[in-house]
Amino acid sequence: MIAELGHFSLILTLCIALVLGIVPIIGAFRGLTGWVAVARPAAFAQLLFMALSYGCLTYSCLTHDFSVKYIATNSNTALPTLYLISGVWGAHEGSLLLWGLVLTLWTALVARFSNSIPDATLARVLGVMGLVSIGFLLFLLFTSNPFERLFPAPLEGRDLNPLLQDPGLAIHPPMLYMGYVGFSVAFAFAIAALLEGRLAYYELGWGGWWFWDPVENASFMPWLVGTALLHSLAATEKRGVFKTWTVLLAIFAFSLSLLGTFLVRSGVLTSVHAFASDPARGLFILVFLAVVVGGSLLLYALRAPYVKSSATFELVSKESVILLNNVLLVVTAASILLGTLYPLVIDALGLGKISVGPPYFNAVFIPLMAPLAVAVGLGMLLRWKKDSIQTLAVRVRWLVVGCVIGGLLLPLLMPFYSWAAVLGLTLALWTVAITALSLIDRVGAQGFSWQRLASIPSGFYGMTLAHLGIAVFVIGITLTSVYSVEKDIRLALNETVDMSGYVFQFHGVKETEGVNYVAQQAFVTVSHNGEQVAKLEPQKRVYKVQTMPMTEAAIDAGLFRDLFVAIGEPLGKDGAWSLRIYYKSFIRWIWLGAVFMGVGGLCAACDRRYRIKVKAA
Repeated sequence: MIAELGHFSLILTLCIALVLGIVPIIGAFRGLTGWVAVARPAAFAQLLFMALSYGCLTYSCLTHDFSVKYIATNSNTALPTLYLISGVWGAHEGSLLLWGLVLTLWTALVARFSNSIPDATLARVLGVMGLVSIGFLLFLLFTSNPFERLFPAPLEGRDLNPLLQDPGLAIHPPMLYMGYVGFSVAFAFAIAALLEGRLAYYELGWGGWWFWDPVENASFMPWLVGTALLHSLAATEKRGVFKTWTVLLAIFAFSLSLLGTFLVRSGVLTSVHAFASDPARGLFILVFLAVVVGGSLLLYALRAPYVKSSATFELVSKESVILLNNVLLVVTAASILLGTLYPLVIDALGLGKISVGPPYFNAVFIPLMAPLAVAVGLGMLLRWKKDSIQTLAVRVRWLVVGCVIGGLLLPLLMPFYSWAAVLGLTLALWTVAITALSLIDRVGAQGFSWQRLASIPSGFYGMTLAHLGIAVFVIGITLTSVYSVEKDIRLALNETVDMSGYVFQFHGVKETEGVNYVAQQAFVTVSHNGEQVAKLEPQKRVYKVQTMPMTEAAIDAGLFRDLFVAIGEPLGKDGAWSLRIYYKSFIRWIWLGAVFMGVGGLCAACDRRYRIKVKAA
């Protein structure tokens, strides 16, 4: 009964999405205020019924209703509660239901917090988001129904994929979707502006951290274009420039999100992240992608020539640097797209099978990101419309000298000297110095005071935190890439190995058992300067239901280094095992930088300037 309620709620959500996608848009075109007024309540109702549907699937999972096919194939009674909950989005159908829930949540948030938007414009925006919802709901109901029944119901389920039985991976999809699907908001504003006929701006265990995996690339490309979009939007708001370019970026950002969905869900990509191949599902998403992208670009081609901008700017200006920022980010995204799709195209044309790996991506990514870091700093100091290169040079000359000296000296504190570290640290110091100078200029322009601090919009603090996050992120990437050490080694009982000043001692392996798995657990102690600093207990698990082996690494985390140990296979009869040991320098700074950027985004989103009610002209 619960499954039927969830299925019926999903159907009702589709019906409401049809109303949301049609009625407000027609009302906005014809000036029917009653039809326009439907948009907000429809957005809230859509979220309500989608949440009810999602809640029904969650309840079915928690109560082990194996008459639901999705539950029977992705859960069992031995799963811990955390993984019963995360199992709701652990496979294709459930993850798409989560996608739909996040999409309706974003739609409702736009409806709730868009007081600054005229009703007719908001109706178009919500209508476009309703149309996007229709596509995904049709996909869910006709090709990926998570409430499909299975008779006779099995007594026990098959279990959740062991790869997903990890606390970090349990929260990864919701966090990813909140941002990934959030590009639909920028897309909806862009299409609404085109429909309106004018543009107005309204406020987007391998031991490593990035593998250039095809699915990672598919999720990374929208963020690159989305970052360009955010900066382009700032220029559009302040100066009225880049209007058509901003719309095009919004279209591309969401289109790349859809492309990533197609690549993953169709099974086209070979990846550790990919779902099972299903040509029918892939064809549906491909057609949906073609309709959305093709229709959007056609509308753009028809409307963009009529969008005029009288604003001008000089070569030395904030606008020019933002444009450079955009070009570098878009070229980077295009280069990653080429490397991701090129093997697929070659294979489809029957020209053989090739792979494009990290060497290609690193070769194109790093040279493009280095000038971007310089541009980030310059953009914060330059004035809108026109500035002086001489004035800028006077302001930054000592900063440049200080950053270069700092970049040259800091690697002396590391185990060995590296020019790659010099480059990365110099760029990071440059970003920090310019961000600090910008903050000082803003706070101290009229004399320092707490009242002055409080009067500065939260959007500025958000920008400051985000740019500091970039600097911290660059430091983490640089030092992790240059100074990390890896060893694959055979260790017998009580043998030791020295790495980066740490002594790892192997104390053997014993069998242990979890709720739904059995494991071989190794015991390793780590000493530094004669004192024990960590006890690590990596495991090699075999999950009972799927009999799938998994390696669970043990990590001793620190602000300046991580010690990482993974267990391999037994070697010989003397109790020896193969172990993989890593010393990861400053890897936590990568996540710390991401936290700074995320908090900065939240600060910017809380800016009251974007929630003040205005009336349409």
